[in-house]
Amino acid sequence: MGGRIRARLVMEERRRGDVYPEDVLAGIDAAVTLVRPFLTAEELAAQPDALADVEVLLTGWGAPVVDARLLEHAPHLRAVLHGAGSVKHLISPDAWRRGITVVSAAAANADPVAEIAAAQIVLAARGVHAARRRYRAERRRAAADAASGARGRTVGLVALGEIGRRVAERLRGSGFRLVAADPFAQSEDAAALGVELVELDELFAIADVVSLHAPLLDATTGMIDARLLRRMPERATLVNTARGALIREEDLIEVWRERPDLTALLDVTVDEPPRADSPLWGLENVELTPHVAGSMGEDRAAMGRLVAEELARFATGQPLRHRVDPAALDRIA
Repeated sequence: MGGRIRARLVMEERRRGDVYPEDVLAGIDAAVTLVRPFLTAEELAAQPDALADVEVLLTGWGAPVVDARLLEHAPHLRAVLHGAGSVKHLISPDAWRRGITVVSAAAANADPVAEIAAAQIVLAARGVHAARRRYRAERRRAAADAASGARGRTVGLVALGEIGRRVAERLRGSGFRLVAADPFAQSEDAAALGVELVELDELFAIADVVSLHAPLLDATTGMIDARLLRRMPERATLVNTARGALIREEDLIEVWRERPDLTALLDVTVDEPPRADSPLWGLENVELTPHVAGSMGEDRAAMGRLVAEELARFATGQPLRHRVDPAALDRIA
């Protein structure tokens, strides 16, 4: 197709304004012809030819799956720019075979996750959560003895991907010893972050705080099991802001019953929320939060801005900074 690139936005209506507020839409309008009205995936399914003359599909949460049926009705489609994280559920093998360019805004979502994780790590390293439990039980100031300083504590990061690196950057210079387990990390890259690479077994044996940042893949599902959990030092803390299924929950429940000195800070669980009868609710050394790590409210506009910036590069033939490499799909979220 010649002339100005035509793009269409298809995602759920509920969060559309968060990801693509008016200032972001104005930037998109300046770069391409943004076709209106915007659609939901359900509306697109009812009128599949709405993509007949579209070259770029802009998406977010609630995006349509780019499969053979959609591609049949979108003969000019060249790119999908996703204003959210993982694209695995979104981009079918048919789209990859056709050479569709795919962009993910996962990098913009990484900052708020890293922010929450780093904050939890600092609190855990200082023993704040254990002190809180003791304070509630004893109702006296002596419970503060359960807390400690953070300097000299060992923090273990499971994976040094987009989020793990950002957590390390936030903690660098804070007096922690930073270690990480990641089979794909390069020692020179880790060293630049002030991180020492170790094996996963060693990480669990030495880290006062373990923070999970691995993607959920077949190889990582249930990777944190009873054997690893039992290696954790006295009064250690496990932080999970990644995916609940990285942990064998039945193993965590068993070990945490055996080891009341351990703490788990779980922002994600296998079921969200856990079943009403899940023992996780009743364990005093487990703190649950409702998946608050990540882009919330106005933070979500950062993902839309990333998409708008990438779209401007795409429209002018510049290299993209957040293009998804299909060859890396087996090791990314």
